[in-house]
Amino acid sequence: MHWSKQMIPTLRDVPQEAEIPSHQLMLRAGLIRKLSAGLYTFLPLGLKALKNVEQIVREEMDRAGALEVLMPALQTQDLWERSGRFGVMEEVMFKMNDRQNRLMVLGPTHEEVITELVAREISSYRQLPKNFYQIQNKFRDEIRPRFGLMRVKEFIMKDAYSFDVDTKAAEVSYQAMYAAYEHIFKRCGLRTTAVEADTGAMGGKASHEFMVVADAGEDGLVQCNQCTYAANVEQAESKGSPEPLSENDNRPLEEVATVNLRTIEEVAQFLKVPESRLIKTLIYSVDDKPVAVLVPGNRDVNEVKLARVLQAENLQLANDETVKKVTGASVGFAGGVGLSIPVYADLNLEGYKGAVIGGNKRDTHLLHVDIARDIQVTVYTDISFSKDKDSCPRCEGVLHEKRGIEVGHVFKLGTAYSKKLGAMYLDTHGKQQPTVMGCYGIGISRTLQAVIEQRHDKDGIQWPISLAPYPIQVLVLNPQHAESVEVAERLISDLTGIGVEVLYDDRDERPGVKFKDADLIGIPIRVSVGKRSCGKGVLEIKCREEKDVHEIKTANALDYLKTMIEKLNQALKPI
Repeated sequence: MHWSKQMIPTLRDVPQEAEIPSHQLMLRAGLIRKLSAGLYTFLPLGLKALKNVEQIVREEMDRAGALEVLMPALQTQDLWERSGRFGVMEEVMFKMNDRQNRLMVLGPTHEEVITELVAREISSYRQLPKNFYQIQNKFRDEIRPRFGLMRVKEFIMKDAYSFDVDTKAAEVSYQAMYAAYEHIFKRCGLRTTAVEADTGAMGGKASHEFMVVADAGEDGLVQCNQCTYAANVEQAESKGSPEPLSENDNRPLEEVATVNLRTIEEVAQFLKVPESRLIKTLIYSVDDKPVAVLVPGNRDVNEVKLARVLQAENLQLANDETVKKVTGASVGFAGGVGLSIPVYADLNLEGYKGAVIGGNKRDTHLLHVDIARDIQVTVYTDISFSKDKDSCPRCEGVLHEKRGIEVGHVFKLGTAYSKKLGAMYLDTHGKQQPTVMGCYGIGISRTLQAVIEQRHDKDGIQWPISLAPYPIQVLVLNPQHAESVEVAERLISDLTGIGVEVLYDDRDERPGVKFKDADLIGIPIRVSVGKRSCGKGVLEIKCREEKDVHEIKTANALDYLKTMIEKLNQALKPI
């Protein structure tokens, strides 16, 4: 493909809307253009790269035995009401009425649709197991789209759904998809970390996220420095801080005036103690019943963990009226001493002495708190966010906080959907049983941007050869030099003859402009042809990820390039 016939609108300046490197480069390299907040058009180069991601995903899904289908993006609202998820997902859904005034939604995901299909088409254990997948546009009404393709209103996703006769068989399907994901991301040139994660609105019993560690990531995770333990911060466990948080203080409780000092930071500064010495007390409404939650002052309550511990369907911070009713004080002065409601304390607080806590009285805190002596704790449990340098829950190692981009997520869904939507089968005894489900998602468009976030330098993108819009770019320094054009076009013809696509920069531009654009769009192999190299009977060949330029005899160039391509492909093959 001639550059002059392509559409590659490169930009020299960084667009103001782009906050992270990958978003900047996708705009500057002419891969995408913004229509409005959260909506993007893929330009030819970006679409070619996107299709390469899709192809890798299809190959690995097919290899794992999944069957491709295509479900409608437009779905009936009643299906979501039957599954019980409409209320959970309503805020992010695009909703509308059709001509018959039926309530419809644009699908943010397809668990309901595929389960409805299986309920109608599969009735016997002889038809199981099955795993269906699709690559489909999804729609979510993001309140604040940002970071390019990372958080958008319309995105492209691969989702797969497995159906099995029991939990043991479902585990086999889950592990097959887990392995397929490892292969996919390796072939895409991504370094990913699989972390334990919360199932969230998807539901189910367990899940893993595949994360690309990157400073620009919106998700937090922790990794152990000694074992393989890694988890999303919402899910992460820990043995707590290795540092002692309490002191040997057996003095009785003492009131201290803390006028208008409501925050942990304000009280800690006033009393000249570390924030970890304070006990943070929060009153929650759990299924309309108040409970007190205690965590160290330097930690935050993990509401995902808390809801799981309390088996809560509805969890939210209590309103000011409730706080005053159960503590006797306004918000900011609540404490765990003397409460008559259930008190849930974080594991880090067990054995705490010499602490400071709200006095359940306006402008008052209590000193010398001994939690075992002074507070009636219902249970100690892990309900705070893990922090950097916490002790690993699986070994003697230390956890470290990182940022990550979620590119894939696999879920063990169990029977929640199949029971509600009637996806039943007859077992070997002729008895009806619910199918056991798994769900497996990959953000196709997000993966494309994550690759760029992880593989770039100051000059531009560094595509892996598996995703590059073209594996080779041939660059003629002076299109007026007839011999250069002849040599370039002969090489392009030879490469095309063996099935290698080439981007031919035939523009009448200065060499410096061409070199800058070549680095920006990041084609893996660059071949330069000029008057000087022609005079020497060589071609200048450079790998995008390397600094050195190699002079290769023109007669040997085709074999050399074939070897380069094979070497680059080999590096991306799953082990």
